[in-house]
Parts: sequence; C-alpha cells; structure tokens
Amino acid sequence: MFETLDFYPGKTISFDVLLRRLDQFGYVRREKISESGEFSLRGGILDIYPFYFSFPVRLDFMDETVESVHGFDPATGTKLEPHRMVIVTPMRGKHGRKHPVGLHSLLAYETPLESFVDIELGDYVVHVLHGIAIYRGVKSLKNKEGKPEDHFSLEFAEKNVLYVPTRDLHLIQRYVSFGKVKPDLSRLGSKQWEKVRDKAKQGVLSLAADLLELQAKRQALRGHAFSKDTEWQKKLEEEFPYQETDDQLRASKEIKADMESTVPMDRLICGDVGYGKTEVALRAAFKAVMDGKQVAVLVPTTLLAEQHFETFSERMKNFPVSVHMLSRFQTDSDQKRTVKALWDGSCDLVIGTHRLLSKDIGFKNLGLVIVDEEQRFGVKHKEHLKRLRLLVDVLTLTATPIPRTLYMGLVGARDLSTIHTPPKNRKPIETVVTESNDGMVRQAIQSELKRKGQVFFVHNRVQGIETVAKKIISLVPEARIAVGHGQMPARALESVMKKFIHGEVDVLVSTTIVESGIDIPNANTIIINHADKFGLSELYQLRGRVGRFDRSAHAYLLVPKAVSLTEESRKRLLAIEKFTHLGAGFQVAMEDLEIRGAGSILGTEQHGHISNIGFDLYCRILKETVEKLRLENRKN
Repeated sequence: MFETLDFYPGKTISFDVLLRRLDQFGYVRREKISESGEFSLRGGILDIYPFYFSFPVRLDFMDETVESVHGFDPATGTKLEPHRMVIVTPMRGKHGRKHPVGLHSLLAYETPLESFVDIELGDYVVHVLHGIAIYRGVKSLKNKEGKPEDHFSLEFAEKNVLYVPTRDLHLIQRYVSFGKVKPDLSRLGSKQWEKVRDKAKQGVLSLAADLLELQAKRQALRGHAFSKDTEWQKKLEEEFPYQETDDQLRASKEIKADMESTVPMDRLICGDVGYGKTEVALRAAFKAVMDGKQVAVLVPTTLLAEQHFETFSERMKNFPVSVHMLSRFQTDSDQKRTVKALWDGSCDLVIGTHRLLSKDIGFKNLGLVIVDEEQRFGVKHKEHLKRLRLLVDVLTLTATPIPRTLYMGLVGARDLSTIHTPPKNRKPIETVVTESNDGMVRQAIQSELKRKGQVFFVHNRVQGIETVAKKIISLVPEARIAVGHGQMPARALESVMKKFIHGEVDVLVSTTIVESGIDIPNANTIIINHADKFGLSELYQLRGRVGRFDRSAHAYLLVPKAVSLTEESRKRLLAIEKFTHLGAGFQVAMEDLEIRGAGSILGTEQHGHISNIGFDLYCRILKETVEKLRLENRKN
C-alpha cells in the first residue's frame, strides 16, 4: 500500500519531515510552481501541485501548524476554492515512480471522478473491499507503531464503524448514482458486498464487448488522413491574440493527430466556459480547409452562430477561406446562396444551427464536423450526427457534458481531451442565491453601471418578459434596457443583440437564448429570475456569460419569496453556489448526473449495477474489463 501526506487546518507537521516526504514522493522543489509534480516552500507558505488536481493548492502555516488550505491560480495567485482536506500521493510518470498496486486489481489508482476533498460529512461513500457506508469524518488513532495517524471514519450497516488510514485513500470514493437513489449500507464481515461487486463485473462483460466491437468497427473504417500542418496553419496560430494555455496546446495536438490518422476522428473537448475551446476548434477547422475539405460548425442557437461567424471570419480574414453562416438571422436569398455554395464547394466553412441538418443541405467534400454543446440538440439531430461520425471527422465541444457523453469519455470508449487551465487573470464568479428582492436587484444593476458595465437579466418565459422589463425600468430609470427572446423576428433580435454587444444597452432582459457562447467582455453581472426552475447545467452555462475576462463578476440567483423549493431545486441551487471555482464544469456535470438522474443511459441492467455499487466503482470495473478483453483479443 502506498503512503500519503494529508493536510487540513489544525494539522501539525515538521518542515524537515515534510520536505523529506515530498522528495520521496517524487515532487520537485521550485522557486515558483507552474506544473504538476512541483512544490515551493517560502516561509510559512507551502505551494504544491498534486498531479491529479486541476489547480495547485496553497497551505498557510503558523509555525508548523496548517492554518488554511485553498486552491489558487498559479498564473495570477488568485485564491480559488477552500479545501477541507488535501491528500497528496506519490507522483507517477516523469518525476517519480508509479503507484504500487494492491492485492486486488480493482485497487489501481462539472480514478475517473474527483478526489476525496469533494466528500462531505454524511455523504455516502464506497469502500472497494467492504461496500457502501456513510462518511463520518476524520479521527486520529494510534497505528501499529503506537504513533497517532489520521483515519477516515466510515459507518456501515448496524452502526458498525470502520476506520480507514489515510494511506488507504485509494480504496474510497464518493457514492454517485442516478437521481434520488439512497443505497442500502453494506454489512461489515458479510459476503454480500463481494457478491454484488462480482455480479456487476459479470454484468459489464457484454457491455465491454459491445464497446470494443464499436471501437473495432471505427478503427476498421478508412477515413481521410489530413496532411501535416502548412505554413499558413502556423501563421494563423501565431496570430492568436492571447497566450495559449498548456491544455489548449495539448488538446490541439491530440486533435491534429486524430485528423492525420485514417480512422475517422470522434473526439470530445471538455473545457469550462470561456476556457478557449473555440480557438482549438478553429485551428482544426483551418487545418481541414487547408487540405481541401469543407467544415460544418453546428451550434444550438442563432446568437452563438452569429458570434462564431464573427470570430472565425475575423481570425481567417488574412487567408483564402470562404466562411458562411446559415441561421434564421439570414434572409431566404442569403440562405439559398449558402446552400448552393455548400453543394458546389465554393463555401469552405459554414457555421449554423440545426438548419445544417436539413434535407436540402449537402456538401461537395465535407471533411470535419464541429458540434458545440451537443446536449442542446434533440434526439433526431443526434441520430443524424451519429451517422456522420462514420463518414467524417467529428469534434464535439462541451462545458458540462451530458451523462452518456461524459461516461463514454471516462471509460475510454470515446476520445476525450480536457481543458482545465483558465485563461490568464480569470477570476471566479461571486454567486449568491437569494429570495427575490427589488432593493437587491436595483443595487446589483446600479453597482455594475457605476463601473460602466452591463447586465444580463434572465427571465425564461416569453409571456411576461415585457412586464419584467418595465419593472426593471421603474427600479433603475437611468439604465438603457432592451428585451431579447427567441420568438422575436430575426432582424429585431439581431438588432437588440448588436446594440448590447456595442454597449448601447445597459441591461438585456432575455430568455435563455443567451445561454451558449455569448461573449461580451463588458457584461459582468447576471441576474437569473426564478432560478429554481432551471437545470444545473443551464445555470452553470448562464453564469458563464459573465466573468469571461479579468473583471470581477457577480451572479444573483433569485427564488420567489415564500415558495417551498423541491428537494431537487434546493440541491441544484446549493451546487451552483458551491461550485464557483474556476474549472468546475466537470464537477457540475457529475453533480447534475446525481441530482436529476440520467435514466437508463446504458440499459436497465447496467443502470441497476451502477445503483448497487456507485458510478465510480462501476467505471473502474468497466475500464478494467475493457482492457482485459482488449489484451485477450490481441493474444488471439
């Protein structure tokens, strides 16, 4: 079993011991840390970048006692979310040895899920060897050598408690299932858990075989192998006005490798709102066009189509690339011209809504399809996309992936790239859930106007939206207010949005049409009316409309007074208030999965196994089974 270093407020540890242990774990001491596997000790401050964390953590010491633990942005030093506990394990890879594996092969170390710091008192957890329990906190006990050692306290059935030493952290994960499942606690000493786990292992065999067969079919397909990067490709990338993050560069490299292969690409880019997924996609699109292929960029809303059209056109203006848009913002004659250009090949790159999936649309030489926020499209559209995946390279972008997409990426059945690193100077969004209050709304808007900023006010019902706008006018008469919603004539909506983008409107009262992709640097306050009626991923996307640059941003989630919230609504609001730190999209996706459930994403039988052993352990078993079958197939 491998050892760990655990830190929490009140923990006392000798600095000499600390430095020696970090060196043994394979961590490298630096003046200033910048990547995983590094640490820095300056006076009473320890910065350390665990390899499985999205961001490094900072520990403030008083003498040799930990006072506080929190994440931080290494580029700016901005303080991020606080941690109740951080567990540091030995490095693997370039700086140190791999984790040793225990006796059982299962123990191999918004593991596929997040680390132990996300488990709170009272949460259900899964111990790989003993089953389902309730986490009751940390207790100091004497170990075999008679020295005090911290243990996780797990309560099983019949109030029996198991104390798990922190070095056995890898055996424990939070129990995540679908919807409102409350699992039965396992009985310590019983063979029942072993039977449940073995049944799940048997149950995933057929699914693992199906996944391998699907992969094999895709591997057997002969797609277009794109050429290596051209000089123009390098020039386009050099003209990017910002500094790329390491994650952006890595994702772009993985995409290019896929494109240069003869196997059709099917890659998911999972990155938080505003983390630069569009630039990664743009570079892939340009590469395809440079090889004589057409590109289709599919987006869920007309507003996002407009925004992407402007971005792609601006970035590619110095190159011979014909960029078109296809959405209801265009006249019929404009649409006909674009459709004709797709058929005859004079259009290199088209950006559009689900209109691109209409029967009259055809391409002369389609090579790449980019799908932005796939979860926003309907079942029929997804079936169309599924067929496209067999023919051309497909790149999907998402901030909060749908459960099935998330799951397929986690278990390795679909290629997955993650962009965890925020752009330089990005700050977390201050999020407040509160009862509707005219005074608070007035103050929030006036505060933003005082710093020459703009405000989104989201009211997701067309009926009554004008009344809401009049109310805001009465509260803040000095503000310039406009209304935007999807049922407006295309030209009227386009006019409103352009006025807002150009700063001619202070407060935009709108429906969720602004949910995806609207990128307005000067809008840094969002107020969401009746926030209890929104899904968690919707709230997360909406909040992402602000705070996209270096200004502090605010999100106010209003719930009606004297309204009794459902348990589901309450959990959603608590989650969105909790996950304010940068890069929380992946955790939001997992939380959404747990709160609302995912239905039978893998069929009734697999759904039952997931409920019995938890999503994390299920994924581990499935990954192990897939790898085992893959090895057997190679031998045969």
